[in-house]
Amino acid sequence: MNKLVPLALAAAVAAGGYYIYTRQHTDALPAGIAQSNGRLELNRFDIASLYPGRVEEMLVDEGSEVAAGDVLAKLSSDTSSSRVEAAKAQKQRAVESATRAAAEMKALAQRQKVAQMEWDNALELKRDDLVSDSEVRRRKAERDSAAAQVEAARAAQAEAQAAVNAAQAQINEAASADGDMTIRSPKAGRVEYKIAETGSVIAAGSKVVSLLDPADVSMNIFLPNGQAGRLKTGDDARIRLDSLNAVFPAKISFIATDAQFTPKAVETADERAKLMFKVKLKIPADTALKYNRLLKGGMTGNGFVKTDAKAAWPADLAVKLPK
Repeated sequence: MNKLVPLALAAAVAAGGYYIYTRQHTDALPAGIAQSNGRLELNRFDIASLYPGRVEEMLVDEGSEVAAGDVLAKLSSDTSSSRVEAAKAQKQRAVESATRAAAEMKALAQRQKVAQMEWDNALELKRDDLVSDSEVRRRKAERDSAAAQVEAARAAQAEAQAAVNAAQAQINEAASADGDMTIRSPKAGRVEYKIAETGSVIAAGSKVVSLLDPADVSMNIFLPNGQAGRLKTGDDARIRLDSLNAVFPAKISFIATDAQFTPKAVETADERAKLMFKVKLKIPADTALKYNRLLKGGMTGNGFVKTDAKAAWPADLAVKLPK
């Protein structure tokens, strides 16, 4: 029985020491500053294929840094390639038809010119009574017929040119679809997951690669109702990570409008005090990019905010970036 006394005494001392340590570190924060723990998050965006196809080649690995426009993967599809060839063949036929229409238009225009000259000549001869009225009417009819043929040929030529333009549009569309079989990154990022593998067949809309945006780094913290209610988006904040001897600047980019923990139907003062609201702290993009290989999703730490705008950051929360 006496052996248990030292053990109980040691446990009491340890508990007391933990209480004192916790109280000292809690009290270390000046008035107007609140903190909560959280984890770093990098915004993720998935790259998908617009069209079905077989993965011919994956050009990135997990962890690879990519720039905007870099090729991530290449897909192959007989359908998209055949559409391009069919569109080119259709344009060739349309061009040939337009060429014939242009040649016919040129010949008819020349015939119209001759018919016009013959009619004008007949009118001159008629004034001297050298030709009959019927001859004048005949030549006028020939002139009118030639003019009508020119108008018809002009319409046919315009239709043929429209067919050429439509065929070119189909080529552009097919080529764009074929070009989309090369999957490119829309922005700079870091490959988190390779979702597709070489040789696999994917459907339209299937994800190929998951990227992390190194410029979009944030930490979600949760604060009680009394503290969150004093914050507003755009306020200064600080992030201190457990694994780095550094303090990163941040801004409050989001404050939840709904509590994360729903109280009972009847809210007492104590229950309202238990309401917790999510607050998102975002590191400036230029800072995040500068330390993009150092900042990783899942890193634990603490986020600090000012619940009083007039409060000053203590010395240990001054911005201190890694060297």
